[in-house]
Amino acid sequence: MNRYTKADLERIVFTQLENLNAMNDLLVIMKVQNELLNNANKKLKDEISEFKQKFYSTVKKN
Repeated sequence: MNRYTKADLERIVFTQLENLNAMNDLLVIMKVQNELLNNANKKLKDEISEFKQKFYSTVKKN
């Protein structure tokens, strides 16, 4: 059975806290990236719809 000193346990807890903070930072970055992707997808979808409308209105005229 391992015996840990108070200093050992404090070091372990501090390392876990650092890891949690790092994971939180990554989650924030991923959330921002997800928002950017959603905005880009919406813009692309809107541009495709606009292109289709122009294309079909041109086809109907001919």
